[in-house]
Amino acid sequence: MKPLNDKEPGEKLSQPGTTRTGKKRGRRFLILLLVIGAFAGGFYTARNPAIVGEIEKFAGSKGKAESLDIYYCPMHPQIRSDKPGTCPICNMNLEKMEQEPVAPGAGEQPAKPQTSGRDKPQGQRKILYWTDAMNPSFRSDKPGKAPDGMDLVPVYEDEDRPGTGLPPGVLKISPQKQQLIGVGYSRVIKDSLSKTIHAVARLAYDETKISRIQTRVDGWIDRVFVDFTGKLVKKGQPLISIYSPQLVSTQMELLLARKSKETFAGSVFDEAASGANVLYESTRERFRLWNIPDAQVREIEKRGKPSTSMTLSSPAGGFVVNRNAYPGQRISPETEIYTIADLSTIWALAEIYEYEVPLIKLGQAATMTLSYVPGKTYKGKVTYIYPEVDKTTRTLKVRMEFPNADFQLKPDMYANVGIEVTFGRQVSIPQEAVLDSGTEQIVFVALGDGYFEPRKIKLGARVGDRFIVVSGLSPGEQVVSSGNFLIDSESRLKSALRGMGSPAHAGHGATGGEAGSVTGTGQPSSDIDHSSHQHKSGETWQREDTATPRTGAGHAGHSTGDSGVPPGMDMGRSSHDPKNHPAGGSE
Repeated sequence: MKPLNDKEPGEKLSQPGTTRTGKKRGRRFLILLLVIGAFAGGFYTARNPAIVGEIEKFAGSKGKAESLDIYYCPMHPQIRSDKPGTCPICNMNLEKMEQEPVAPGAGEQPAKPQTSGRDKPQGQRKILYWTDAMNPSFRSDKPGKAPDGMDLVPVYEDEDRPGTGLPPGVLKISPQKQQLIGVGYSRVIKDSLSKTIHAVARLAYDETKISRIQTRVDGWIDRVFVDFTGKLVKKGQPLISIYSPQLVSTQMELLLARKSKETFAGSVFDEAASGANVLYESTRERFRLWNIPDAQVREIEKRGKPSTSMTLSSPAGGFVVNRNAYPGQRISPETEIYTIADLSTIWALAEIYEYEVPLIKLGQAATMTLSYVPGKTYKGKVTYIYPEVDKTTRTLKVRMEFPNADFQLKPDMYANVGIEVTFGRQVSIPQEAVLDSGTEQIVFVALGDGYFEPRKIKLGARVGDRFIVVSGLSPGEQVVSSGNFLIDSESRLKSALRGMGSPAHAGHGATGGEAGSVTGTGQPSSDIDHSSHQHKSGETWQREDTATPRTGAGHAGHSTGDSGVPPGMDMGRSSHDPKNHPAGGSE
């Protein structure tokens, strides 16, 4: 017998490799069927919105949280991005958008309640209407987009109407809107306030210390001792010597009266002694009235004979500013021979604007500096306020007096003066915080949690960049110092809209058929399906322009291709939640 595995020549046997090849082909065919089935199932799932919603619900809130991170430009709100960056228009850093809490619904997890300023979860607060943050006059009863492309923001019941315990007229502004309009705050303080009134002054002689020298007798100048203008003289210093017939005859009378007095001093005739004594005293008094010093009179009596000339001395010290005395000149009582000015003190005459005049008081401290004497400050005081205002310059002249012991200050110099005005401890606010209409002054007081109260105040003087508050504010309160004009516009607008009635009849609505907006007749549009709306979240930049107006029927009937997806929409990109794009506007 032959072994089974032996074969005869020319005999063919079946090969085991043929069986294995068939099995491989079967497995490949099975895998191909599974791939086709998986693709068909995925395609059916993508077309069925209900299944997509269940998948999103099963996925959880992780994808939702990522899709809510939207960054925008505060200056150009239409510029938005899903990543941090800078605005391509103004190069400002993009800000993260604060998202409103979303109520639990299909495909979403319940959001954690966010407490408002009134300690009430926002999910439980009643939304009155939706409005445009940049145009508060635009209102809608459903979320959507405003004509300027911005998302409508909700206005809650406690925001539109102040709660109990708040003053009338209070309005609330959300933090996002405060950031957009640039609201800044300043605190009301009580502190010592003072200011300095600066002016340019002209130096002048002290008019109370100017002496004009004249003789009281007729005569001729014999000698001149002070012979040039500008010379500094002292009190009692000789000025000129005068020859006068009146002086010579009076000297003779003095000598005779003195001799008679001595003769009748021991006489038994009292009347004769008394008459001689009266004649002597009257003669001496005549010299005194002529400003002849007593020393010269005693010298005449000692010498016993009259002098042909008498010396005229200076009655005051100072600088000679005018000279009219020359040898041999005839003079009379009306002749002014010298003018002497005392410069130990000097006047500074400053022009003060009329609105600063009420702040000037007699005796106020004043300082003076000279540009050509650096580092030195002169101290003086206000001595006089002139009674008339210059009708051309509308200024009032104020006189200050400064000591000038070293005579560095010269008349007709120009100097910078400062008058110190002290107000004491006063309540004050920055001038930027005041809205002045001419008849009343208003500030916005920050009450916290976004509430602002318009309050009338009474102002006092302006000190630098601050106003003194007479009444209306207390130290420690906060007032709006930046953006108050926009807050005032917001306050007036809301007051006007409240008086016009409910939001649906406010007279403002979205044009066309914007989803969730009020139509031109004040009624919300209906029959709008957004279940198949997709959002291009994969793009970095999104520009939300004004949506094209559409009717309800036209908007509901999006044309789709064979796959059931609207043209231009990519199935590979994640679908956008309808609550994040409620308006249904086109990209």
